[in-house]
Amino acid sequence: LWDSVNPVGVPRASAFADRVAGGTSASPVTMTAMIGRFVTWSTWSTSNAEGDSIKKLLAAHRQLLSECGHADPGLLSCTAFLGQLDSTACAMGLEAAPRQYRRSFSANYRTLFPVDARAYRADILEASADQHATIWVNGDKFELSQEALGHAEALQNSWSALMWWLERFASATSRTPARAELAQLLLSLDNAWVQFEEKYIMELIAIEDRARRLIVQAVAAEFKLRKLEDRCQVSELAEAQQTLVNCIADLNAVANFRRKGRDDLRWDILERALATLDHYKISHDILCSEDSTGKNSKLAAALSEHPGLTLAVDVVTSFQAARLYFQQVDKFLERVDPHLCNNVGLVARLVDWEESWEVGARYVRQANIFDALCDLISEIRQVERLEPVFSTMCAEYDVELFLVLPRIFILACLVGPVQPRVTLLRSLLPHRFPEMPCNSTMRESDLAPLLATFSEVLDDANRGRIGDGNAADSGAAWPFLVKRAVAGSIDASTTGKVATFMRELESWSLELQRHCPEDWNQCSSVLVQCITGSTQLQKHKEFGYSSKFQV
Repeated sequence: LWDSVNPVGVPRASAFADRVAGGTSASPVTMTAMIGRFVTWSTWSTSNAEGDSIKKLLAAHRQLLSECGHADPGLLSCTAFLGQLDSTACAMGLEAAPRQYRRSFSANYRTLFPVDARAYRADILEASADQHATIWVNGDKFELSQEALGHAEALQNSWSALMWWLERFASATSRTPARAELAQLLLSLDNAWVQFEEKYIMELIAIEDRARRLIVQAVAAEFKLRKLEDRCQVSELAEAQQTLVNCIADLNAVANFRRKGRDDLRWDILERALATLDHYKISHDILCSEDSTGKNSKLAAALSEHPGLTLAVDVVTSFQAARLYFQQVDKFLERVDPHLCNNVGLVARLVDWEESWEVGARYVRQANIFDALCDLISEIRQVERLEPVFSTMCAEYDVELFLVLPRIFILACLVGPVQPRVTLLRSLLPHRFPEMPCNSTMRESDLAPLLATFSEVLDDANRGRIGDGNAADSGAAWPFLVKRAVAGSIDASTTGKVATFMRELESWSLELQRHCPEDWNQCSSVLVQCITGSTQLQKHKEFGYSSKFQV
């Protein structure tokens, strides 16, 4: 029942049979014992139609008895038995209790509970047996009300009374009062059933509404932001954006099971990303523009000139993708699974949002880090021109790239050992800049010996010779070191200070990778993304262009 309508669900017992037949007495009757009380009826002092219906009811119970001992006994057979119980009541001409309350059920439940039929379901019977079940949804705890528990107990009492009567009737010598007693028991069970069903389902619907409140709040926040944009009320936009970002962060913490589920990614990331794009004159129209080939040539040109902007673009477009989802899901709120992590479309957008904003929190929100990244990427692009094989590694995501990249990173910092590059290096190796002011240089850090060796290699080049014994000038020293860093090996021709420097460089390269692997992995991913000029823009557009919306 619950899987078919996407509600909150109820924990299942390991043995369905025991749960259904347990009742509420101090010594509950197990399903196996309960079924064992049924016997073959040799006669039935009433009409043939009623007699045939009772025989089918007994056959359904025999089937249920035959399934005892299976992994989950009785679920399908109990459903068949309840259906036959309904048929027996109809054959006996018993009037069903009113079920007009079902009209107030949500659309999902109305499809399962028609107003004009009893429509007994084994799930309802099981829920009445599990009277103290706690329902957890999105990390929140819900419990049934005392009124619902009282109706559950009454239903179990009526069920137990019917089971007891069937046992007594099987051994009775007189058949005269049988029909009247059975009719009364069926009517009593039906009345108890509707009272519990109404209260239980209405409480489930309330729980589902509370579980969906994060989606509803996000939809409302997005609608308000859209209206402010339409009216060009710039003064209120920032507050509306903050509200929507907070809603997304709360949803992310609950539903994003594929990543960390962070809820600390806030509006200042978006604010900085928008300001950065505005500084480089990349408007919303440029982000959305396409030429006749379906490509965004204007944006590509801007990213080619300023590759670090790809990160700001991803922050803004992932936010826009989330907004588009809330605009679309507003029409399908009843299809939203209250267990928010089960909504594929929502989770996909949250995964993308967290990934983009987590990078933005480190490399876009902090202006000094962003400037350092852009400056470093400019230097690395020079390396691509000097060593085409390195450019190929980046384009193909070659496995050797992730051994070469940390060497190139440190080399680029050595060429410019002052701000802003040292800021990025310091963020990755903070312990190598102990108790130093923010504007410190590499000469004041633990990397000073490496920088000194690097300077000596350049000095040798200025005097006409470098470590491999070949004549050179200072302009040739840098390409030579880049080539050695990309090759990654020290051959027999590499001697003297160059060999010493390359060994020290390799040592620092390993420390850069190992000190905080998560930080370096993120940094290397960002560097490659900026070098290659790739963005998540196309994926964000696909969210909106999909022919079939996924909740």
